Amino acid sequence: MIITSYQQSKSTILEKLTFTKIEFENYTLYTNKTRPELGYLINHSREGYYDLLIADYTIPEDFSLIFDNPELLMRFGVVYEGETQFKMENNPVYSFTPSSFFVLEKDLKVTTTWKKGQHFHGTEITIFENYFNEILKPNFPNIIDFQSLIKNYTYIYLPLDIIDIIGQLQCLNHENSLTSIYLESKILECIAILINEVTKSKENAFTNQIDYGNIQVGSNRIMKLTFSDIQAIKKAHDILQKNYCNPPTIKALSKMVFLNEQKLKAGFSKLYHTSIGEYINNLRMSLATNLLSTTDLSIEEIAHKVGYNYSANFSKMFKKTYGKTPLKFRKTK
Repeated sequence: MIITSYQQSKSTILEKLTFTKIEFENYTLYTNKTRPELGYLINHSREGYYDLLIADYTIPEDFSLIFDNPELLMRFGVVYEGETQFKMENNPVYSFTPSSFFVLEKDLKVTTTWKKGQHFHGTEITIFENYFNEILKPNFPNIIDFQSLIKNYTYIYLPLDIIDIIGQLQCLNHENSLTSIYLESKILECIAILINEVTKSKENAFTNQIDYGNIQVGSNRIMKLTFSDIQAIKKAHDILQKNYCNPPTIKALSKMVFLNEQKLKAGFSKLYHTSIGEYINNLRMSLATNLLSTTDLSIEEIAHKVGYNYSANFSKMFKKTYGKTPLKFRKTK
């Protein structure tokens, strides 16, 4: 079976858990009356807009589900116990263990596996796209921006204020005093906290978690690339693109982007699959081929336009790059 919607996902998992529903005034309880040891799932919901799920259950049998869901969903919460394995499309198996979490899902393609006897305990809030489009955007059109967040990437982080709110909701549910209006007020508060976290700076608790990999600096030193490093390397790339005819030295460039020379060179090679020198040369040679093909400028004039003081050095690099001299290249065009 391929799961293509959130509601189908929820109903299928409840079926696998062998749970049936019992309706109460403010929430729905899902459990197996004949096997109470399997636990329960409590659902507070504004249908079509959001769900609050409070779960404490044990998996009765092994099962796996394939998800191919186009919906946009925001999910966040706290997992206190339990481990879920899932495999994203074209990626290795990933294991999610107890922690707080946040994820924006869109066009999710994943296979998730549950094992018999696993115990899960946690609380999750899921917000549907309709809530943003129909409730928030008409009233707050300029404040909702999650574009900097990677879709389908599980951030193992929530601001402490949101974790506190989740704890409050759990307590009120336990006391059977969680009302729908109070729940909605707290969901709005969570969204406001998340927006503030994301928009206050390009470098924040979410972007800092992204694994950009490691680079080797020197012969035996391994360093991790951070969000700040990536931003600096991209800025260096933009500077070179605009100034390739008269590029800054590595030393000057590192000062311009506030990144040490070794990390700049190694990070640039990792991100763009070429060295800084090769990148500059490729830009120069690309311009040279264009000028040779579309103008009657002399070889010496073209050499100066692409940043060479001596046409002999230009011709030597051009032949090294293309296997023929600039003059022979022009003749073939």
